[in-house]
This record gives sequence, C-alpha cells and structure tokens, in this order.
Amino acid sequence: MKQQEQNHESGRRRPRSETARRLGVVVAVAVLALCAAGAGAAAPAWSRSASRSPAATVVTTEYGEVRGRLATNARIFQGIPYAAPPVGELRWASPQPAASWTGIRDATRPGNRCAQAEGLIDRASSTEDCLYLNVTTPRHSSGGRLPVMVWIHGNGFISGAGSLYDAQQLASSGNVIVVSPNYRLGIFGFLAHPALDHGPARNLSGNFGLEDQQAALQWVQRNAAAFGGDPGNVTIFGESAGGTSVCAQLAAPGSAGLFQKAIVQSGQCAGRRWSPGPPTWFPLPRSEREQHGVEVAAKVGCSDPVTAAECLRAKPAAELAKWSDDGVGSGPTVGDGMLPLSPEGAFAAGRFNRVPVIEGITRDEHRLFTAAIEAATGQPTTPAGYREQLDALFPASEVERILERYPVGRFHSAGEALSAVVTDWAWGCAVRDQNRVLAANTPLYAYEFADESAPWFTTLAKPDFPTGAFHGAELQYLFADEQLPGPVTASQRQLSATMIEYWARFASTGDPNGGGQPQWLPFRSGDHVQSLAPAHIGSADLAREHQCTFWESLGG
Repeated sequence: MKQQEQNHESGRRRPRSETARRLGVVVAVAVLALCAAGAGAAAPAWSRSASRSPAATVVTTEYGEVRGRLATNARIFQGIPYAAPPVGELRWASPQPAASWTGIRDATRPGNRCAQAEGLIDRASSTEDCLYLNVTTPRHSSGGRLPVMVWIHGNGFISGAGSLYDAQQLASSGNVIVVSPNYRLGIFGFLAHPALDHGPARNLSGNFGLEDQQAALQWVQRNAAAFGGDPGNVTIFGESAGGTSVCAQLAAPGSAGLFQKAIVQSGQCAGRRWSPGPPTWFPLPRSEREQHGVEVAAKVGCSDPVTAAECLRAKPAAELAKWSDDGVGSGPTVGDGMLPLSPEGAFAAGRFNRVPVIEGITRDEHRLFTAAIEAATGQPTTPAGYREQLDALFPASEVERILERYPVGRFHSAGEALSAVVTDWAWGCAVRDQNRVLAANTPLYAYEFADESAPWFTTLAKPDFPTGAFHGAELQYLFADEQLPGPVTASQRQLSATMIEYWARFASTGDPNGGGQPQWLPFRSGDHVQSLAPAHIGSADLAREHQCTFWESLGG
C-alpha cells in the first residue's frame, strides 16, 4: 500500500447548521476510521492464447500482460488499470478505456488511491490517476471457472481504496475470485454541476464514481476468464458507502447483466429516515446535489456558468479534495442520467436489476459513529447533549416519548443511549422495511451481524460504553484489515469461517446454504433474519430487537 501521495491541510469547512454539522462530523469521522481499515462461454482470443496453470503469476489481460505474486494460499494481482487516468480534460468525464502496454506490467503493488482529503487516521492523496483494481484468486482451484466477487469499498464516498481489504482468506477458503476496484471519490466522483453535463460525460454529472464502478464491472466481463473466473457468475458486494453503491447498481439500468447477485452490508439506500440532515452517502435528488455543486464551484472561484467547467478542471486536486465533505457531502445523484430512480424508489416499483440479494446490518451500528465523534471532539456525550441531539432529529412532540423509551439510566452512558436510538430508528427498522420490499421482488437472505465482543479498532480510542457489534465490525471476519485486529477467540474464528462460507456459496449458487453450516432461511414478509454471532447463528426477530413497533407508532 505504499504510494506516492502528498499530505495537505484539511482546510476550512463552510459554516453549517448545528444539526447538520453534528451529523456531518459523525459521518466523516466514522468512515475515516474505517479506512484504516455467461457460464461456459468461450474465452476471448486474447485469453485463449495464454493458457496457464492455476498458480501462474503472469496473466494476459485485454490491455497487456501483468505479473502478480504468489502468497501461501492465493495469487495476488494489484494496480491493474481498468480505465484511463481521469485527469486534465477527463476530470469529470465518463471513464475511458485504458491504454495498452507492451511487455509484462508489474502487478505486485496497489495503484494510487483516488484523491481524498486528510482524515483522522487516513493520509491525504492528491492523485487523480487512480482507476486501478486488484484481483485475488485461490493459489490452487478445484477446477472450472470460479465465481467472481467484486468488492466496492466504503468510507462515505470520500476516502478509502480497494487495496485496504486483503481478500486472501476469502478467495482461498471460498474458492472464489475477488476483484476490488478504486473509484473516484468526493468532489471528483460525485460533483453534480450543469456545466459538467454531457460533453465528456456520457450521462449527466454527479455519478462519475458509480460510472467507474460500472467500468470495473465491464472490465470483469472482458477479463475474468483470464484469471480463471466466470464472467457469467459475478457478485457485487460492499459495506457502508459500498453497500449504498451496490443498491445504486441494482437500481441503475446501465448495470443490467453486469452481475448476477448482490450483497448489501450496512448500506444506507434511502434517506427518508434521516431528517433534517442526511448523511453524506445517501442518494439525494439532482436538484439538491446540483445546488450544492454550484455553491462549491462558487466558493473555489468558478461561479460563472459559462466558464465553470474549464475553471474547475484547472484547480489543483488538493484544493478541490477539501470540499468533498462540505455541507451535503458526496454521494449518488438521483434523477435522469445514470440513476433515473433512487434505489428506494426503484425497489418499491420493482424497476431494478432483479438478482438474488443478501442484505444486512450490524446490531449496534451507531456506536461507531458516536464513539468517533466523541474521539474527535474529546468530549463524551452528556445527558444534556443526548437531549439536544434528540431535539435536533425529532419533532418536539416525540422527544419525550423517546426519552421515556430510551432513558439514560438504562445504558452505560448517554452516548450509548443515543447510539441505541439512532441504530433502531435509522438502521434496524429501516433495513427491515427495505427487506420486505426487496423480498417481494427477488430472492433475499437477510442478516444481522451480532458479535457483541467484536474486536475494536487499533487506531481509535474506545468510548465509555461497550462497542458491541459496531458499524463495520463484520469486515474483519471477511477480510484482513490493518485497522481491525481480526477475530481473536476460537468462536470468533469459527464465525469468520461460517460467514466466508455463506458469502462464497451465495456467490456460487445464489443460496448461502450448504456445506454443513446452520440453515439460513430466505426472508419472507416477516421480521426474522439470520443472526451472525459466535454464540448463536440462527433466526432473530429484527423488529422486536430494534423496537420497530414503537418507531412505527411515532410515524418513523
């Protein structure tokens, strides 16, 4: 993960309302904390010419040969370009084909991270030449073309990289191929501005990062067979903003046929539950995204609509990166272009790419967000601060009922009480509703990751309450992540093995069951999901656990 990147000052943010400021800090700090952390079809001519053993380290792709490296149980190829560098006139352009090369390209190190501002624990990058992906395969395969899993990383659409998630265990134990692309982030990937529509943009502006993801999926279609993969058996999966990305690709008409299954991990795919200040990674209407884009352009000195595109493309990347988390932040743009409908609207109307889906959350999602903002401010949440947050999020008529239902005295601290409220309201009951909508139109397997002792970050101070099954806690059970220590106990390691088996078998067949693992029933119209915890793998009542009857009584 060594890269040539430059640090820079994080810059001054524009003023925001207290409510939006608090919610924005919560999201930005938490996602930055996570940083550390056709079957049987003939192969194309360029791959047929280079038939190799499963452990071959040189593979012929459409643009040229690449040499990876061998690990104990896996082959690893990193830094493979899947699209041209989006620099100069290609800044805010749809992804273009990569250039071919002669000779054998070194693919033993990750490509550049996409441009991003400096964060709590993440260094900055001003490198826009970043459209690279990584491929991890088993060192030895059981034969035949393997399922392909395309991992879309999270971190609020403002930071991160595909190379931060070591997929050797998933690939080798699951007998799958894992592809992890970078995609443009923040202002570079999600700026919506009328001056950037059309021209080098095939669609309207605002979703260049999602277009990059599509380009990576198209690369998989053309190149998976060269690595031993089946381009007709592709699963997309992602967590947090990556989960939101999966929802967006499910809703995007242009993604039809590029994948056959999808896994959504802690993805916020609808913004209706977060009011008045939605987190940055929500899909938001084009009018809202464009208004924000015009405001940002004016703040960097590009207010003239006639010259705005040229002006913006002339600005240094480091200067622009500072605005990725400003105000509304970064995330998908809904309306015309790539996303005619929001994921929520597409699911409700049945107008989405109907493939089998796994969808789930962690039991204590918001504990990470609360812990992160407390670490950033150096101040734990007080009972008064808890009340202030509730006043900002809910109508006055509902606050007293919420305080009665979630009194501070029931918890270790006010921070834990706040975490419980937001987890139940904005995560547990929201995903329950989305499960019901999806299950009416496509096969769905729903889960809740519930290891109450999941290992905490090595780079983030623990709060004054139990961290539980926090947002992102399940990542270390699927990947090796430098910021998360990974399973510690024998029962946690067994849970990791079970989850890898579930994920990989689903990628292979569309059904996670088999291999002697506990039965996972498809989600029907009720509230029961598969609980994933060391002490219990089996059915759990999501609605009862997150008090959805109470939240429905408030209209939320």
